[in-house]
Amino acid sequence: MTQTVKLQYLFDPLCGWCYGASGTIKSLAKHPSIDLQPMATGLFSGTGARPMSGFAAQAWANDQRIAALSGQVFSEDYRRDVLGDKDASLDSTVTTLAVTAVNETTPDRTIDALAALQAARYVDGKDVTSATVVATILSNMGLANAGARVVAADDSLLQAASARMSAARDLMSTFGLQGVPAMIATIDGAQSVLDASALYAGTDDILAALKRA
Repeated sequence: MTQTVKLQYLFDPLCGWCYGASGTIKSLAKHPSIDLQPMATGLFSGTGARPMSGFAAQAWANDQRIAALSGQVFSEDYRRDVLGDKDASLDSTVTTLAVTAVNETTPDRTIDALAALQAARYVDGKDVTSATVVATILSNMGLANAGARVVAADDSLLQAASARMSAARDLMSTFGLQGVPAMIATIDGAQSVLDASALYAGTDDILAALKRA
């Protein structure tokens, strides 16, 4: 692969399957011939949010499948403090704003920030639906400006996040995509959907698919 390929990555920060793919996504983001463009869909934000109560058992069962497939850690801290919090909700509004804020201020750190937020939830058991918790995570990464914007939730950030989610949803509609993670490659102006299941096997299958696209 000698030319630069645009790879649009559709995800939700609180999607367990997206977390399972995070190792491959981080590698793809560093590939010299790939322009990886993360696009949050808002799957679990706004009207897509849901109470954790009644969903936790199903989530944990899915998480075990993802762990077996990807090797990613879903810790007991996560099970106890996130899934076990009866008052919690599956709401990616804050993390979507965080990813947008980083993309607006330090775009080359967007995937790093996403991975850190995912690890904070699934490994450390932190409440990443809290703006203050998320701001602290970003600040500890040297992304304090983005963290401050998440806490402030200013109009420009809200509008940017909304525009990005709308663009992501339009892509999903155009290509008939039903869920995330999903990837759309653009090579020589031609767009094609890649098999997202390849994300759990490392980068080689994705790179091979891009050469064939």
